[in-house]
Amino acid sequence: MTLIIGPEAEASLDWIALSDAIEAGHRLPRAQIDDTFLYRGEDTLLSRAAWIDGLGQLVKTATIFPGNKDLGKPAINGGVCLFSDRDGTLEAIIDFHLLTKWKTAGDSLLAARKLARPDAKRILLVGAGSVAESLYHAYSAAFPDAQFTIWNRSLAKAAAFAARYEDMAIARDLEAAVGEAEIIGTGTMATEPVIMGKWLSPGTHLDLIGAYRPDMREADDDALRRSRVFVDSRATTLGHIGELKIPLEEGVFFESDVVADFYEMEAVTRTSDHEITLCKNGGGAHLDLMVARYILDAVRAG
Repeated sequence: MTLIIGPEAEASLDWIALSDAIEAGHRLPRAQIDDTFLYRGEDTLLSRAAWIDGLGQLVKTATIFPGNKDLGKPAINGGVCLFSDRDGTLEAIIDFHLLTKWKTAGDSLLAARKLARPDAKRILLVGAGSVAESLYHAYSAAFPDAQFTIWNRSLAKAAAFAARYEDMAIARDLEAAVGEAEIIGTGTMATEPVIMGKWLSPGTHLDLIGAYRPDMREADDDALRRSRVFVDSRATTLGHIGELKIPLEEGVFFESDVVADFYEMEAVTRTSDHEITLCKNGGGAHLDLMVARYILDAVRAG
């Protein structure tokens, strides 16, 4: 029987268990994946498919319409279908926003658990949208004693975000906030860098999340040069997302500069308290599949 899983399933989910499931998924055979991007101006239709032997198959289609914000509607919408590994039947239709929230933040949570200093207590969220919301909860699960700061181009939006949490401060000076942070999570729609490498302090971990198109990036070349760089997947980031695609094409960064991706998990590790680590969260249908399977298993168990 096909299950329809909506937002109410969130009560059955756990951030640490989710990131463990993502790590376990990367120990299975490497996923077959395929992405299709269609564009109309600033609007994007993104279809992602994945097949992992042992987990099943998934198709996720997203519509990304930045102008929806001016209409009071979500900028990102879509649908998700999860199919059985055994016989290919449709096992679940999962709420798009539920899956995307937990996949996106869970992916970066796994990076932070591997790459941030375990004693990190100062976390900066850049951007005050839905990504920051989920990152707050995800990071809090792994760093329960952390104090959070939020920065947004609109001070009013940052203030509205901070008002919802007792442990949230507002950053008015992004450079100063970056310099003080031990973990930084970015979730902006920037096409030009907002994080400058010269601002980063030794020991910082930077999760770059927002950029998803070839013309988008959130950190400058200096941030890449000063960091040990990781990606969740080489296949879905290097040639596709401006964060790395642009500096690669300009010859200021090389594929060999990427230390590892999540299929090389033993190498995804911090080697000193002073190094700067950077992980590009590119998403990818294989991660959607891993998280969809975790969600379905959690709902069945609950």
